[in-house]
Amino acid sequence: MDRFLTPDDLGKALRRDVADGLSARPKTLPAKWFYDERGSELFEEITRLEEYYPTRREREILAGRAGEIAEATGAVTLMELGAGSGEKTRVLLDALGGTLRTYVPVDVSGDFLAHAAERIAADHPDLTVRPVVADYERHLSLLPGGERRLVVFLGGTIGNMTPSERVSFLSALRATMNDGDALLLGADLVKNEGRLVRAYDDTRGVTAEFNRNVLNVINRELGADFVPERFEHVAVWNPGDEWIEMRLRSAERQVVHVPAVDLTVEFDAGEEMRTEISAKFRRDRIEAEAGAAGLTVDRWWTDEDGDFSLSLVRPAL
Repeated sequence: MDRFLTPDDLGKALRRDVADGLSARPKTLPAKWFYDERGSELFEEITRLEEYYPTRREREILAGRAGEIAEATGAVTLMELGAGSGEKTRVLLDALGGTLRTYVPVDVSGDFLAHAAERIAADHPDLTVRPVVADYERHLSLLPGGERRLVVFLGGTIGNMTPSERVSFLSALRATMNDGDALLLGADLVKNEGRLVRAYDDTRGVTAEFNRNVLNVINRELGADFVPERFEHVAVWNPGDEWIEMRLRSAERQVVHVPAVDLTVEFDAGEEMRTEISAKFRRDRIEAEAGAAGLTVDRWWTDEDGDFSLSLVRPAL
């Protein structure tokens, strides 16, 4: 396993993000800190919930179009950013069996990544599996290259970035790509507000536990004294920006101490702290942002109901 992100790096980044976010008005915390081992497990559970359609719809597209993707790319190296369990990617690994030699899963959660990589390597003994612990927003230029590389960025994760962050990320990715490379980009599409909110506020409360898990991470890593049960999970649709916002709402007036960054934080009753955005897209927005980054949308697929999209994106000529 390659590591560009050490525990010390993670600690420094967490301290910086928590100090900046809890000092801001309004308060924020980056979504990437959901994903310790428990958070990764909770997200896998979310993907199986009835309300959470994106994973099912993306799998539907992958199952129906994997052969086309394999034929269009002829990928020898498949790199997956934010790989998680890698379960959705298995259909691509099978479809690319005639050309694929190397699979590079990239994630920040080293233990979870190691377990997932071991399972995939056992099921594909002829494939070189090279897991990389890295923050793909910071370490793109350090990630392994490879012949005819297909970079896979699934799950609608691109929506966790603001528009300017998306263009910067795509531009940085473009700088690492050769003419024969391609990006397979999963993006959730704009739809009925009720369906969107339910996808992020399930009746079983799994997403609420996932959201509050960021407080458990801060308590464990930075010695904070958050009481997660004093924060309510909130999911709202922002129609102006066309994104879902996940927030934590303080159920009462309270004071939290974060010793590792020498911070005392006051929360008013009802005060909300944003923990995630999840942007939803229209095709013209994806094409415009890709174009601004020097990329072009070569293929576009959706599921039968038009809920989710996969784009095959290449360097613009």
